[in-house]
Amino acid sequence: MEAIVRLHGLGLDYHSAQGETRAVEEVSFAVYPGELVSLVGPSGCGKSTILSAIAGLLPPSRGRVELAEGIRVGYMLQKDHLLEWRTIFRNACLGLEIAKKLNATTKQEVWALLEKYGLADFAFRKPSELSGGMRQRAALIRTLALKPDVLLLDEPFSALDYQTRLHAADEVTGIIRSEQKTAILVTHDISEAIACSDRVLVLSKRPAVLKNTYPIQLDGAKTPFQARESADFHCYFNQIWKDLDYHE
Repeated sequence: MEAIVRLHGLGLDYHSAQGETRAVEEVSFAVYPGELVSLVGPSGCGKSTILSAIAGLLPPSRGRVELAEGIRVGYMLQKDHLLEWRTIFRNACLGLEIAKKLNATTKQEVWALLEKYGLADFAFRKPSELSGGMRQRAALIRTLALKPDVLLLDEPFSALDYQTRLHAADEVTGIIRSEQKTAILVTHDISEAIACSDRVLVLSKRPAVLKNTYPIQLDGAKTPFQARESADFHCYFNQIWKDLDYHE
């Protein structure tokens, strides 16, 4: 199977009046169609910077990012960035509107996504009337409406309280699986990475290098919530925790 995303020795530097900061040293990995891969690492190690390079927002300082031909990338940020004065339906249509692809057909497709994922009854409510998890679902539908092949998720649950975060991770991961999307998730939460992912990539402190890769296999787990009850879950957690040795 051909990779849908491939990084070859990616390095990224920031330049400022104070000098050069090396954010990412050299990172290489591939992501294959239908995979959900998580990036974990110490705060400030360059996880979000790598996502920005994959999205084409930052040019590599060294190495390169390769996307399979014709691949479309969608980006979901830490905050949902729903516009409070627009209804959920109009928020879900926003990306299409900006891309000048909003028409009768695409509006029907957005409505079908809202129905499929339990937001049709809230389509004409304002974001302030929704729970945190429902807002994240709406933000994901807004991204899916543009029909991306790869979803880049930059700590999409970090602004939520713990209980809401667990439910949102279940819901959003379920939608990604249902839509058969490829996704790269950046998170600082080891449990979240293990529960949601097919593979976890562990990065070092800045400047980032790839320290380890863990293929995740949890018997009987069909959802992230169930994954946390798997007998192997804590084994993965302890191994990744050791890799993230903040005293090294």
